[in-house]
Amino acid sequence: MKKLLAALVVTTSMVSGSAFASEMPKIGAAVYGLNAEFMQIWAAALEQHPAVLAGEVDLTIFDGRYDALVQQDQFETMITQEFDAIIFVPIDIDAGATAVDAAFEAGIPVIGSNTRVNSDNLTAYVGSDDVKSGYMEAKIVLDAIGCEGEVVIIEGPIGQSAQISRLEGNLLALAECPNVTVVEQQTANWSRAEAQTLMENWLTAYPGVIDGVIGQNDEMALGAIEAIKAADLNVEDFAIAGIDGITDALLSVKMGEMSSILQDARAQAQGALDLAISYASDDAYDPQSDIWVNYTDMPWNGGTDSEYSVPWTPVTAENVDALLDMRK
Repeated sequence: MKKLLAALVVTTSMVSGSAFASEMPKIGAAVYGLNAEFMQIWAAALEQHPAVLAGEVDLTIFDGRYDALVQQDQFETMITQEFDAIIFVPIDIDAGATAVDAAFEAGIPVIGSNTRVNSDNLTAYVGSDDVKSGYMEAKIVLDAIGCEGEVVIIEGPIGQSAQISRLEGNLLALAECPNVTVVEQQTANWSRAEAQTLMENWLTAYPGVIDGVIGQNDEMALGAIEAIKAADLNVEDFAIAGIDGITDALLSVKMGEMSSILQDARAQAQGALDLAISYASDDAYDPQSDIWVNYTDMPWNGGTDSEYSVPWTPVTAENVDALLDMRK
């Protein structure tokens, strides 16, 4: 699966057995990058959408390789090849607007998912409130240290909407704890390895000082944990939180090393594809993913809403085993 998802372009075209092969909507999914587990889960969920499995849609997943210019080139390809709809997970909130606007001019609907873009020409959006998750994760860390002490913030790629919004949520929580000092705050670009290097440097620069780690995703929180262990320090002496609910983070939560908040990649991906198919179809479309049944507080509403907000799920001792079972 990882080899498949790591390819520059992943194509799923299951035409056999479909009575609508000649009229299949041609849909592209331009994602910012497929190196990390979260976006691999997102892409795999897209390929498991009932319409894809039934051969009712021609789906191409493009790996943006964490580069806004690569994503723009991929949009130009989809416009030239006259795709019927595009799902967009942008690396940069502002740079991605050019691509969306070009698709709009070509009459191609663009459905945003997971990360946001600053364009009024986006057709609809399916994702989660990153300000809320940023507040939630910071609050977990701050409560654990009694609202006093020193923390570090490990940020996502500067300029991506999740980094911007999660930081906003982090700062809202920190404002409630005036006795907490942020001693360092830098990006590790969603990377476990980069976060480990940052944390190693900080542990050297601030020996015995850091009480908490606010990692804006699980990969970076896990990198901080690896640095703490490599320094022969006790992970339990630090309050650490991340976001996404990736497999290693779930295991780390189970061991009592960190906290995490599940971001439902499956709901974001399959919800966006249902919307893309709906906008690409001339006829009325009933969504095929079960996510609309699972999230009763996120109704389909005929596919006409401009925004669909997928709820967050805090990972707890009570639900972690069930979440791990879903990964098997």
